[in-house]
Amino acid sequence: MRAFKPLLLALFSTTAISLSAFAQTTTVRMTWYSDGNEGEVMADLLKRFKEANKDIDVVLDEVPFKAINENLPVQVASGQGPDIARVVDLGGMSRFALDLRPLVKDPAYWDANFGPFLNWMRVPGDNTSIPGLMTQLTVTGAFVNKTLFDQAGVKLPKEGATWEDWAKAAQEVAKVTKAPFPIAIDRSGHRFYSMALSEGSQVFGGDGSPAVIDDGFKRAAQRVFDWHKSGVMSKELWGSVSGAAYRGANDEFKNAQVVMYVSGSWQTGQFAKTIGDAFDWVAVPNPCGAGSCTSMPGGAGLMAMKSTKNPQAVARVMDYLASEPVMKEFYSRSLFVPGHVGLANQGVPYPSASKPAEAALKVFTQNATATTPTAYLTQGYTYNRIIFNAVISRLGQAIAGETTLDAAYERITADVTQQIAERTKK
Repeated sequence: MRAFKPLLLALFSTTAISLSAFAQTTTVRMTWYSDGNEGEVMADLLKRFKEANKDIDVVLDEVPFKAINENLPVQVASGQGPDIARVVDLGGMSRFALDLRPLVKDPAYWDANFGPFLNWMRVPGDNTSIPGLMTQLTVTGAFVNKTLFDQAGVKLPKEGATWEDWAKAAQEVAKVTKAPFPIAIDRSGHRFYSMALSEGSQVFGGDGSPAVIDDGFKRAAQRVFDWHKSGVMSKELWGSVSGAAYRGANDEFKNAQVVMYVSGSWQTGQFAKTIGDAFDWVAVPNPCGAGSCTSMPGGAGLMAMKSTKNPQAVARVMDYLASEPVMKEFYSRSLFVPGHVGLANQGVPYPSASKPAEAALKVFTQNATATTPTAYLTQGYTYNRIIFNAVISRLGQAIAGETTLDAAYERITADVTQQIAERTKK
């Protein structure tokens, strides 16, 4: 029996050490959605983080985009949210964000490389916090099924073409090829504003508060309303959901049912994978309105949540992901326009990009240079999601025949005023 004592002590000691190590492991939960392959890329990067940081276990919870917009804010507000989340409503989620400035290793690095976008994630009046990083910078724009144009014998409208030029061409192509959707636009307030801003909408009044309904806005709203009546756009898309619900046309485009799809740069990686060489697809310069040919900028941010019980561990994860080599690999593999100043200046290689994807990224980069100051101001506005949701909800009702455009305009103004007042009351 005595001979077994050292062995038993060794076993107990080893077990105690193992249990101690296990007890010291911190779990960080990250909620994530994907447009393309970026979830796979993030999972791979986090696996490498774990190999170098045995004491932190990052659990990647992948959810649909709809859950990010509709469920996540409720979860976080109730204290049941994740430690880190990938979000698009940067201003709306800003009140839940953790300030990483006192926690990250080099705040100056964050300021230098993410500075232009940090204000998008901050609450009004805050000019110093570091709430997170940009997983990508995006710009709205249009994808076109060039094969359908070729089959119809119709030439692609050139740079500088108007929205109506594209509508005429897309209808002609659809008529010849029997494509059911001449033009599809994401059912999204953000996407609608790419047209409204190009038509000269100013969004804000002289005092800086929202003044949503103006002549530019009405031109865009009337066009989308008329397009649904004439068949340029189909109620099968926007009419399939209600309220502020998002509806894209990814599946319809990749199945060659859409002639022109107004969405944005984030779709490039997905289409490169899902379309392949099934047909020729291209990104085209922004259609022009009465005011400009602007894109609507945007992007998804990875934000730390102040409700986390493990801020130090969260900061270590964020520092790792924000580092230049990791960011460069993430953008390169996911085919994203970088939301990192240093990498944007250097240029990010896309060795895995197909020729259509590489060409599309060049077009979107060019589109970004034509983005107007009002577009950036709108994207940076803390309550922009309130505007976007009110617009798409009420405009959707008018298109569905539930109300008139004039009544929709009145309700949009009332919705925006009321909801901002509720958000800002103390």
